[in-house]
Amino acid sequence: MLRLLKLPHRPDSPPELGAAPPVDPLLVLARAAARGDDGAARTLLVTLGPPLLGAVRGVLGLGSPNVEDVLQEAMLAVHGALPGFRGECRTVHFACRIAVQTAMNARRRAGYRARYTPSVPPEALSEFPHDGEAPDEAHGAAERREALRRLLDELPLPQGEALALHVVLGYSVDETAQATGVPRNTVRSRLRTALAALRVRVETDGRLRELLGGQR
Repeated sequence: MLRLLKLPHRPDSPPELGAAPPVDPLLVLARAAARGDDGAARTLLVTLGPPLLGAVRGVLGLGSPNVEDVLQEAMLAVHGALPGFRGECRTVHFACRIAVQTAMNARRRAGYRARYTPSVPPEALSEFPHDGEAPDEAHGAAERREALRRLLDELPLPQGEALALHVVLGYSVDETAQATGVPRNTVRSRLRTALAALRVRVETDGRLRELLGGQR
């Protein structure tokens, strides 16, 4: 289940276990933007654009018609939240957490959870390209990813957020804990609870079992 939700490239790859925490190259810009420096804010948001886009696409799906609108909403939310950012995590993690929250809320507003037969547009087939993958296999993989995204919609927001950060963006448990401002054991608990709920949901839905059979 988990590997099907990962992006082809992560907005910010986590460091190797045991490595020293990397220096945050965006923290100076973030602090200047928080103080009202418009130039710093523009530079910061331009720099954060690609990882924010990756986060939004990871939650909505590449073929979603709402990606650009939600990306703009996420950027505005990041800018508005900067005065409260104290550098507890890397700036990119702080911003991508907001993007994940924004995208999850957008999905719920749009009522994604009511539809469990994914409609996958042709452009979505390139979302996770695999060399040598047949078109039918690519379409089936895209359907499974979209079904899993929709399963995320049923989770309580803290659990869905933790799962999206950890699985969709590939953040470590420690990074997820820092980005969400909770202890790492709380993140682990949320992940365990979320995965258990997803397993139950798959096992009780014939269509989901068909889509995800052999993939859990």
